[in-house]
Amino acid sequence: MLEHEFQVPRQAATLRLMVEQNLRKAIAYGHFKPGQKLVERELCELIGVGRTSVREALRQLEAEGLITNLPHRGPIVSKISLDEVRQLYVIRAMLEGFCGREFATHGTPEDIAKLVQAVDAFEAAADAADQEKLIETKTHFYDCLMRGGQNIYVTQMLTSLHNRITLLRMTSMNQPGRLKESVRELREIAKAISEGDCDEAEAACKRHIENAAIVAEARMKELETPDHS
Repeated sequence: MLEHEFQVPRQAATLRLMVEQNLRKAIAYGHFKPGQKLVERELCELIGVGRTSVREALRQLEAEGLITNLPHRGPIVSKISLDEVRQLYVIRAMLEGFCGREFATHGTPEDIAKLVQAVDAFEAAADAADQEKLIETKTHFYDCLMRGGQNIYVTQMLTSLHNRITLLRMTSMNQPGRLKESVRELREIAKAISEGDCDEAEAACKRHIENAAIVAEARMKELETPDHS
């Protein structure tokens, strides 16, 4: 993100949400790195808002697990361990598999059409190598999947997991060949749901998350291994 992109319009009703969104995106794109200290004054200058808005946004991101508030140090971008990654993806595969099954069983034609359109949009972003659009369209795909699953409690749990996985999403998608595979996997999910094949829809959702987990874990191991060259 360029620095001018942090600026947001001053609309009181939506200001805090827009600050949250910009900070969330900055973390997802790697502008702020895991472990990096977040200084309120610097954030106010960068985003162009007052401290109240920044503090409220930081509290929300802390609740989502994206930010950790350390005693005597203040807020930092959260770190995520390899064990946490493994646990997160296991639960995510279960929940998204459930969404896929429920969507294939009960999904409306309108919701199915939106899911297919979401895959099309993600593929277009992948072809354009547009990182901002990649995250935006991938998030929209998952929103469509959860909506089609029609279970508010699963949606709440998955939303929490997706917020946490923001720390990893670009790491996973930036691996060579992963984007092409991800597009193919989303197509398989949409196809199974469109055909009402609940078993394959569940399996396709799980495969997608399991494959993403393999890439994310491998990348984390690389980052944790000291470079002795």
